[in-house]
Order: sequence, then C-alpha cells, then structure tokens
Amino acid sequence: MKTTTLKVLGMSCEHCVRAVTGALTALDGVQEAKVSLQNGTAEVRFDPEQVTEEQLRQAVWDQGYDAP
Repeated sequence: MKTTTLKVLGMSCEHCVRAVTGALTALDGVQEAKVSLQNGTAEVRFDPEQVTEEQLRQAVWDQGYDAP
C-alpha cells in the first residue's frame, strides 16, 4: 500500500468533501480516502498496482475540483 496527499482546490462545503471521498473510494485499489475541507487535501491510501496517482487526480477532476 502507498499513501499520497493530493491538494484539492474548489471545495467549499461538506457536500464537496463527500463527493471527492466517494469518487476516490469508488476506484479499485483505494483502501481509504480522508478528505479535509479545512486543509483542502485528500489523503489517499491505495494499491499502486491497481490505481495510479493520475487516476486519483482524474477522479477528483471528474467531480469538478482541481487536483494539481
């Protein structure tokens, strides 16, 4: 397992947190996603053999948020 912290821009409420969390945890290989509205981050624990960091970012983008 690997853990990475993504910067997530554009979140403004708990709905945003739930949307990002749901998108990340729906990916095969993601074990856990802790999204912080206050910090504007998503700490993701995942299996790098099943999902890439680029795919994690894409899942955030697909919800309408930026993950540089």
